[in-house]
Amino acid sequence: MIQRKQTLFLLLALIITVICLCLPVATLVPQGMGVDMPMYNLWVVDANGGHQFSVWVLFAILLVTCPLALIAIFLFKNRKAQIKLCVINILFMLCWYLVYAFHAINLGDKLHASFQLEFAAGLPFFALIFYFLALRGVRADEALIKSMDRIR
Repeated sequence: MIQRKQTLFLLLALIITVICLCLPVATLVPQGMGVDMPMYNLWVVDANGGHQFSVWVLFAILLVTCPLALIAIFLFKNRKAQIKLCVINILFMLCWYLVYAFHAINLGDKLHASFQLEFAAGLPFFALIFYFLALRGVRADEALIKSMDRIR
């Protein structure tokens, strides 16, 4: 049924991911004089007001997880597919943090700026937790159904 707790966890993870797509995930502060450069998932706003699309991979990873979470919500009758989609989303969130760390190291050196985390950088972690809770709930439902089949 669609009103299971896993569905709520998947929906919360989806909402958090969409919010993270819209907010800046870091700020690059120049070492000398200059303007702070906010880094979004899709671009970095440079000192001239232009956009550098060198971090588009972060956006792509989060954008892929959104429809997968939505599909997982509506696959409530197919628990094995839900489990696979939850695992895939967990792996994508871990990949997001790996790519984020890579860009944190490289952009700071490349632009001669210090890298400061923003609030939105923690949102994928909360989405990761919600995906894990949804995975645990779906596995519990699957175990319950298997145990009911054994009783018959």
